[in-house]
Amino acid sequence: MKNTVLRYGTWSALSIFILFIISSLLLKNLDFTTQEIYGYASIVVSLLFVFFGIKHFRDTKNHGILSIGKGLVIGLIITLFASITFGIYNVVYVEYIDPNFMTDYYNHSVEQVSKTLSGAELQAKLKQMEDEKNLFANPFMNFSLMFLTVFMIGLIISLISTLILHRKQN
Repeated sequence: MKNTVLRYGTWSALSIFILFIISSLLLKNLDFTTQEIYGYASIVVSLLFVFFGIKHFRDTKNHGILSIGKGLVIGLIITLFASITFGIYNVVYVEYIDPNFMTDYYNHSVEQVSKTLSGAELQAKLKQMEDEKNLFANPFMNFSLMFLTVFMIGLIISLISTLILHRKQN
């Protein structure tokens, strides 16, 4: 199991890192909505290694047998690699690579909200957004949120993969 999670976890971490490097270099001029879609798609693509890691373990290391518990453990450990990598990447990105990202994204969000809300609703939403902006300014909170985003998606993929690949001993 150890070799499987190390191999597929490393591939998952490398793929999420490479896909987000590509995003930061080549897609920087796209609108935030398109970048967000690319971001979530990149997370899902990098977490496909969860499925392949669980399948590899079942087929080559465990004689075609996979319990739900073992499948989830393998999937979640592989997910940890991608989650930690993305959390670290995101902190480095907003702190050093593009320190204006948070301000630019905040200004874009204010512009979008101002188009749909007005009066007291707008003021309440702007207050909430300002509080969130201050929260994201903390690198630990930024890391935690990005880690949890990838981890939750990985949890879902681990569950689905395990249910698909689950095989009992005859």
